Amino acid sequence: MSNNIANAVVGQSGGPTAAINATLAGVIKMCLEEKDKIGTLYGMKNGIAGFMNESMIDLTEYFAEIESELELLASTPAAALGSCRKKLGEEEPEKIYSLFEKYNIRYFFYIGGNDSMDTVAKLAKYAQEHPGTFDVKLIGIPKTIDNDLVLTDHTPGFGSAAKFVAATMQELIRDCSVYLVKSVTIVEIMGRDAGWLTAASALTGYVCGTGPDLIYVPEADFDEDKFIGDVNLLLENGEKPYVVIAVSEGIRTADGTYVAQKAEKAFTDGFGHSALSGVGKYLEELVKVRIGCKCRSVELNITQRCASHIASKTDIDESKRIGSAAVRHALNGETGKMMSIRRVKASDKYKVEFFAEDVIQTANKIKKIPSSYLSDDGKGVNQKCIDYMLPLIYGENPVIYEDGLPVHFEF
Repeated sequence: MSNNIANAVVGQSGGPTAAINATLAGVIKMCLEEKDKIGTLYGMKNGIAGFMNESMIDLTEYFAEIESELELLASTPAAALGSCRKKLGEEEPEKIYSLFEKYNIRYFFYIGGNDSMDTVAKLAKYAQEHPGTFDVKLIGIPKTIDNDLVLTDHTPGFGSAAKFVAATMQELIRDCSVYLVKSVTIVEIMGRDAGWLTAASALTGYVCGTGPDLIYVPEADFDEDKFIGDVNLLLENGEKPYVVIAVSEGIRTADGTYVAQKAEKAFTDGFGHSALSGVGKYLEELVKVRIGCKCRSVELNITQRCASHIASKTDIDESKRIGSAAVRHALNGETGKMMSIRRVKASDKYKVEFFAEDVIQTANKIKKIPSSYLSDDGKGVNQKCIDYMLPLIYGENPVIYEDGLPVHFEF
């Protein structure tokens, strides 16, 4: 065996998605193919928190005889290795590097969202500030249904979640349409600081001709009086007795106050982010009090994250490809990077390429919906936004069923 062979480790972090395991499968597949350079690929159990406790699984040994299981892994939702939400303390990178050296890990792959990129950035910064540190190639691989990471066209996981949101909205609108009684249905969708998922509800209007009547996202200031006025106008002058509204959990007023904070006391997580919920219920009560019609709120909540039964094939395929690309970039000597997706503008058809960006320039930054994607009145999105999102939901990923239910991979 060559003395140049080193080991690698991969982990999953943050919220689960329908596509994060596809990225993991892409990493595993490429590491198995590069066995002359990578000896053992370890999988962190529960992300960096598990790694710090030396809780790992030998993925090379596990998949050596059952590589065919990678396709089942790729179509399985959530995070097969387990996840965590951990913010690294100032002293913890040193411990992590000691474990890198202990296990001869020269390649580190971390699949996650904004806070996960913060972990990669801190490890990269530690290496920069401590010359002579054990050499490890650090690569972050984006994953988030929020689609809010900068320097990438979109994030793996978003396309599948967007497809679920649009399809669910389509079915909810049909449900609401059967009665003649005046009613308002408010659908609360994930999105603390960026409204991409809520914007995806507009896709059903483009495809089926009927979408939400009003769409409220964090990128546009929310005004309660104008909201009540908009709803009233639709109920009184509309061609139908029902109004369907899509609203981001993170909508806020002009002074920056989250509307959800009016509904209940907001808590914060380890990264200082407000833990938001209840905006739909708050608006439901507001409509009942000020308008007096039948009103209900629907919170999609975590159902948006792992709906693999309606996953986007484009999303799953890109997720596998970006995982494999991360390994190639690491083997080429790149470090302190986040993988990114770019559309090939010269192509007539939707096509993407993969690149690596400086992770320090991506961590803790938020990509919001551009103002050019919003409707002039701030209560919806325009065709530019539809054109951006539509290719991301294309295709139906094959799902294996047994006794009427999807089959999932488990270690």
